[in-house]
Amino acid sequence: MRRDTTKVIHIGDRVIGGGNPILIQSMTNTRTEDVAECVNQIHRLEEAGCEIIRCTVPTLEAAKAISEIRKEISIPLVADIHFDYKMAIAAIENGADKIRINPGNIGGADKLKEVVKAAKERNIPIRVGVNSGSLEKELVAKYNGVTAEGIVESALDKVRMIEDEGYDNMVISIKSSDVLMCVKAHEILSEKTDYPLHVGITEAGTLFSGNVKSSIGLGIILNEGIGDTIRVSLTGDPVEEVKTAKLILRTLGLRKGGIEVVSCPTCGRTKIDLIGLANQVETLVAGYPLDIKVAVMGCAVNGPGEAREADIGIAGGIGEGLLIKKGEIVKKVPENMLLSTLKEELDNWGK
Repeated sequence: MRRDTTKVIHIGDRVIGGGNPILIQSMTNTRTEDVAECVNQIHRLEEAGCEIIRCTVPTLEAAKAISEIRKEISIPLVADIHFDYKMAIAAIENGADKIRINPGNIGGADKLKEVVKAAKERNIPIRVGVNSGSLEKELVAKYNGVTAEGIVESALDKVRMIEDEGYDNMVISIKSSDVLMCVKAHEILSEKTDYPLHVGITEAGTLFSGNVKSSIGLGIILNEGIGDTIRVSLTGDPVEEVKTAKLILRTLGLRKGGIEVVSCPTCGRTKIDLIGLANQVETLVAGYPLDIKVAVMGCAVNGPGEAREADIGIAGGIGEGLLIKKGEIVKKVPENMLLSTLKEELDNWGK
């Protein structure tokens, strides 16, 4: 079932599934009980482009904090629950827009029934989350190891547990740190269900390795028409997760808006600090709601030609730089004014 034909699920005032835009999620790494710290981080994530946020709820204090946090943010809040059904019910009662549980470890059928009842009363969606690392021993034995088929069977078993309680307001999440296994699992699952899928590569790693693994895995899955909402999992500042997710979606043509920065890889002709300049440009353009391409080139000789496909570009040489539009040199400026010249052009873009 591809994203155009999945069920539409409401999460707060946002919707996923049914061909709606793929929404970007992240998760706080602050203590949920510390409302001020948690809200501050969520505001940073909102500014970066996060559209759904998840907070862990390990204690009753954290569950109660959900209601206070929601008052201060403008995106839906998902409560992440591990093992304790009481935390799931408390989070729902305190206004969580969605809960994430594994029905298999919530405390048994009776406890699951109570959680589903609470969600049903408020029409709160349940994200059924299954990770390869917690696959049941029976399924590991059945498939002779952790496999995509086993992950899918586990997830669908959990979905049926909730369906048996008369509830179908669900999102499914199946994750693995094995990229190709994760891809295969999503391919299999998408053919077996019409519930919207939350896609991610779990335990992807640090900023470097995590971005590579997430980009490959999410890129393949999304390009096959699978996935309704995504989270890039990184060991680091969650703002970086959002930035990567936005770039993945833009690169695949699944999202418009935002400035795309392209830059040359440097070579022996480069006579300026191109790496530093490119990083400064990437930081600069983050604040502009423009749908254009900006090129940063290190060679005044080949720069204009290489920047031809960009809407605007800058190229540096010894002591001087060039402002380029659509491959044509507009003017020369001192090297130390390249960044300020670009900013002035962006400030006046379209005027």
